Amino acid sequence: MRKILLMAFLTLILAPATGFAEPSVAELQQQIETLQQQLNQIQTMQQQLKEVEKLKGDVEELYDIAESNEKKVASDRISWYGDLRVKADTLHYHDVTASQGVFFDFEDFGQRAFTGEFGNLDSFGMPTDPTSPIAKFMTSYPTQSMQWATGGYRPQDYFVIATPQKSDINNDILYTTRLRLGMKAKVYDNVSFSGRLLMYKNWGDSTGSKVFDSWDAFTMDGTNSGNTTGDFLHVERAYFDWKNIGGTHTYLSIGRRPSTYGPPGQYRENELRGGTPSGHLVNFNFDGITLGYKLSAITGVEGQTLRFCYGQGFESEYGNGELFNQIETKDVHLGGLNIDAINDGTNFLQFTLFRAIDVTDGFKGTLAFPTQFAAQLAPNMYQDLQNFPNFNFVTRYQPSTNIGDITLGGVGFSREEDNGVNWFTSFGWTRAEPNGKAGLFGGMLSDPVYQAALVDDPNGGQMIVPQVTSSPSADKNRDGYSLYAGIQSPAPMGKIGFEYNYGSQYWTPFTQAQDDVIGSKLATRGHVGEAYYIFDVNPNTFIKLGGIYYDYEYTGSGSPVGAPVKIKDVQDGKAASLLPAIDTAWDAYLSLTIHF
Repeated sequence: MRKILLMAFLTLILAPATGFAEPSVAELQQQIETLQQQLNQIQTMQQQLKEVEKLKGDVEELYDIAESNEKKVASDRISWYGDLRVKADTLHYHDVTASQGVFFDFEDFGQRAFTGEFGNLDSFGMPTDPTSPIAKFMTSYPTQSMQWATGGYRPQDYFVIATPQKSDINNDILYTTRLRLGMKAKVYDNVSFSGRLLMYKNWGDSTGSKVFDSWDAFTMDGTNSGNTTGDFLHVERAYFDWKNIGGTHTYLSIGRRPSTYGPPGQYRENELRGGTPSGHLVNFNFDGITLGYKLSAITGVEGQTLRFCYGQGFESEYGNGELFNQIETKDVHLGGLNIDAINDGTNFLQFTLFRAIDVTDGFKGTLAFPTQFAAQLAPNMYQDLQNFPNFNFVTRYQPSTNIGDITLGGVGFSREEDNGVNWFTSFGWTRAEPNGKAGLFGGMLSDPVYQAALVDDPNGGQMIVPQVTSSPSADKNRDGYSLYAGIQSPAPMGKIGFEYNYGSQYWTPFTQAQDDVIGSKLATRGHVGEAYYIFDVNPNTFIKLGGIYYDYEYTGSGSPVGAPVKIKDVQDGKAASLLPAIDTAWDAYLSLTIHF
């Protein structure tokens, strides 16, 4: 640009005189100054263009930095962590007894039979008409009829329809995968959020429901974290903590509670304390509120904390067809106190008192209906189901009535010695308080009472079938108790542990979310022993080899619904159990867990 201006200037100076009048010196000086001003302006514009290009580069760099920071801030807002466990179990059940029977009102049956309601009887108590309902009944059940006629039954007793069948069942290998994704976020100086997502599945199965052959096969809100359901994530926990409210040592926490894997279960899980309440009494997901106070600020005892907990275990109306206005059940409310009396890093002493009000005859959930149930509960359906032996229809179950209240209490103590030995003891107590009601599966630790009913016989005439009533087989308060103890010691390449627990006939804790494959060992009505060896691969990876042995004394472990009866009585045909009754079982397992 400068060269062009110089040439133009020289052209003006050297131009022939004939084309222009000869300029004066002053005019030439003026032209030079004008051209110099233009040249200065052009130079200024060039400098500004360079600065614009530089600013443009700076802006783009700032955009990149801002975008990077924005992504970092977003990712830093929630901190993620988790663990992955793959496990192989070999399961073996001995003397599993399948029985068909009901708790029957023989007194009512006898009174109605001798009035001729089911057909006429002669002076010896025998039917006079072979086609009458009473005659068909005696023909179908000759042994039971003879026992009834000779006074062999109590006024209300178990009417075992078929001879109990015992068998051994072996599942040589079961593979499972459990993924847990934890998350934390700081909301403010004294407010934080915590949550955990969970996937737990059998290999090769994501149906989301199981055939209902045990209480562990019932998929429901409170136990999804401990029962295999499929390849989808459940929200096991989601809650906020608001600490130091008003400058005090009070805190509030609301949401889906950290109510699983509580002490002293952290030793066998090889992790830090996973939940607030005693794992001996409560290992069950629920939604609720905790209001706590750090007593250590007053007493000076390290870690001393008082908590009041409230939650809801069952919503009786919303989602249950409430607009049809036929619902008679009430919500199930949970509440209690939990005190960490000592928690100094070496000694841990905890007291728990918990109460469930208006417990229902089960919880909302889904199950795959077993064909075997139809034989007893729906005989007409049973005939049709024989054409579909591998089909089990999935159905949603919801409770039909409230059956009473349950109170749980316990004390647990654990100690971590300087030499690496950890040991604990725990005592648990439960009291079931029935209200005199029963549903299809029973009342509070009682069976439903069945009475004789006349229905149409597909072959003509009428026949007698047992029909469930809303009366329970018993209406008494029942106390249960349990003992739990264990020790863990350093060993080559890791640690070794031994545990034992016992539950009495009416022991009824809320530990159904414990992920023991055979069933929650701490809910067992009987004896359980466990031994394990943990190999520490690195600080974030370990291998666990172990085994659990169950010796059941009574049926219905883990359920407040149904009467716990002796396993031997079911085997001998003196009592009946809706679900298969297990005598003994053992589970040998090998797992690999990584934390990240």
